[in-house]
Amino acid sequence: MTQEKIKLWMAQMRAPFLLLAILLVAIGLAFGWKYHPPGTDFNPFHAIMLIVGVVSAHISVNLFNEYSDTKTEIDLHTERTAFSGGSGIVSSGKLSAKSVFRMAIASLLLAFGIGLYFSLAIHWIIALFTISGALTIVFYTNFLTKIGLGELFAGLTLGTFVVLGSYVVMTADPSMAIGALFPRDVLLISIPPGILTALLLLINEFPDVEADKTGGRKHLVISLGRKKAAIVYTLGMFATFGVIIGAALFNVVSPWFMLALIPLPFAYKAVKGAIKHGDNITKLAPALGMNVITVLLTDLLIAVSVMLETF
Repeated sequence: MTQEKIKLWMAQMRAPFLLLAILLVAIGLAFGWKYHPPGTDFNPFHAIMLIVGVVSAHISVNLFNEYSDTKTEIDLHTERTAFSGGSGIVSSGKLSAKSVFRMAIASLLLAFGIGLYFSLAIHWIIALFTISGALTIVFYTNFLTKIGLGELFAGLTLGTFVVLGSYVVMTADPSMAIGALFPRDVLLISIPPGILTALLLLINEFPDVEADKTGGRKHLVISLGRKKAAIVYTLGMFATFGVIIGAALFNVVSPWFMLALIPLPFAYKAVKGAIKHGDNITKLAPALGMNVITVLLTDLLIAVSVMLETF
């Protein structure tokens, strides 16, 4: 494969945005480091497998979405920004739809295979996370986004479940009961990354409303309208940082987690932009950037906060 072809595939997979997948795994790994059983080694091979599996899952959903946008001709009506609207590579003819579809399937099978291994080797609950994630990937574009559930399922299965699943892989054994799998802080702190993943999709749908309608989609921004969707987005941000503050104030987590409030100024700018400029794609673009910074930086600082607890 030539260097030019590799660059095309990296752009097609939306490579810069795959950092989200790595950070979600990092949160689970940080909790795994904190709680891994005494006398046992932290398994770096499993950590690498987790990153490969989750990144592959995110590549798969990106490619399936691009394939669907081409087949439904949404791509022909999309006004792209740096953060939304897909890559446009297939519609430009630089890569074929068939090759993108095949790569989507291959990425999904790799992710599913890794999940199956962990289900058999570590704990059966990984199968629940794996199957729900796979179903979300397959049905996200052509079903979930048409009934207003895409954001919810993506946030749950490609956000919260990634954190919980990564933690289980690093700490569990097959004999553990479900009630013993998750400490209270792990369960609670898995919620903000899930909300942030859902919000990332939600605000990125603002510029695509008219184009998505032509393809039969009916996601939350189409169903609610941009003004009400901006309110939902705002409430999601309040919930995200509210959980972090509440967990720290009630001593569920250490005060180190207040570090995760550092992105609040970026979150404020993203919320302000969504409310004021939801109908203006050009003016909304900075808010999309602020949202990406908020999501990635918050997830990173959550992982850092967990690690600081262990020292």
